[in-house]
Amino acid sequence: MMSACPDPLWPSYRAGARLTVDLDAIASNYRYLQTLASGASCAAVVKADAYGLGIERVAPVLENAGATDFFVAHVDEGIRLRSVVSEKARITVLHGPRPGASGDCVRYGLRPVLNSLEQIALWRDEDSRTGALPEAALQVDSGMSRFGLSDADLETLQAEKGLVDGLKVGLVMSHLACADTPDHPANQVQKSRLLQMSARLPSAPLSLSASSGIFLGPDYHLDVVRPGAALYGIAPNRTGPNPLSPVVRLQAHVLQIREILPGEGVGYGLTYQPDRPRRIATVAVGYADGFSRHGAGQGCAWFEDIRLPILGRVSMDSLIVDISDVPEGKLGPDMMVDLIGSRRSVDDVAEAAGTIGYEVLTSLGHRFHREYVGNQETPSKGD
Repeated sequence: MMSACPDPLWPSYRAGARLTVDLDAIASNYRYLQTLASGASCAAVVKADAYGLGIERVAPVLENAGATDFFVAHVDEGIRLRSVVSEKARITVLHGPRPGASGDCVRYGLRPVLNSLEQIALWRDEDSRTGALPEAALQVDSGMSRFGLSDADLETLQAEKGLVDGLKVGLVMSHLACADTPDHPANQVQKSRLLQMSARLPSAPLSLSASSGIFLGPDYHLDVVRPGAALYGIAPNRTGPNPLSPVVRLQAHVLQIREILPGEGVGYGLTYQPDRPRRIATVAVGYADGFSRHGAGQGCAWFEDIRLPILGRVSMDSLIVDISDVPEGKLGPDMMVDLIGSRRSVDDVAEAAGTIGYEVLTSLGHRFHREYVGNQETPSKGD
């Protein structure tokens, strides 16, 4: 009779791959960014489930490292976050309230970013029902044409004073379009526009810089900076070495090893055919796990200090690597290779796929066994 064994969700003995998240590295990155932006308050952006790494595990670590302000994209993300941070933590919802959700912002103590005249009206309607709204943030469109009040909207607000009179405005913000290109002239233009536009709104702290913007220097820090991707080790730009600590490591099990001869094809479409005998390994990660098909030919895995080129197309649940340079018998079935780690960063994987580290990180799937390392104390919700 088969013996009983523990059965937690995706236990390590069944999963094809392991994603290790270094909580100490996240805390270290936060403290580094906080120091870099000294003079400004350093918030923490934990939208998209803390960039795919697990908001329940990540947010308390950031709070313990000193974060008191958190940003999410959606109201439901804010509600979820409220259950894992202390009552004193301020949670700002970047997309603001959709119709019918203003009451939930009040109920859960969420600060909405009001991006349009319509959202301001929704928030004022909630005030008429409750009589005591908490503060909101206002966003202006300084040049990205994505979110925020336009110049025409500001003229309307000035003409119809009742729209903003009595609003508790705790932040006026905008977002840089080209912060990852430090010498782009749009950065200075957007900063100037934020200062000009904010002068037409109720006085409040100003925020412009997210992760890459922090590295543009003190002139861009203003009152509040909002790092997101940088907390999780993503490089702020590609102009020099990444100053941030790596946060994730992705290892996958070898499922099968075989030898192929010249002319034999590999994978869908048989797009790779060797010109000499090769040893290859099938590895338990595919595009369903967030490992893109695009740029696979430029990608690789690593075993110890040996580079293992990816061969052919990435499949849904697997990929194939060339292990010919590994001494025979050293790498066998069920052993693990590194797909993201010290020798190949999230940004390296993104560059091969023609995308950005943000997309790679937030796409990493939930079929991995997830392991959290680090000895960060989690603050009590009552603290």
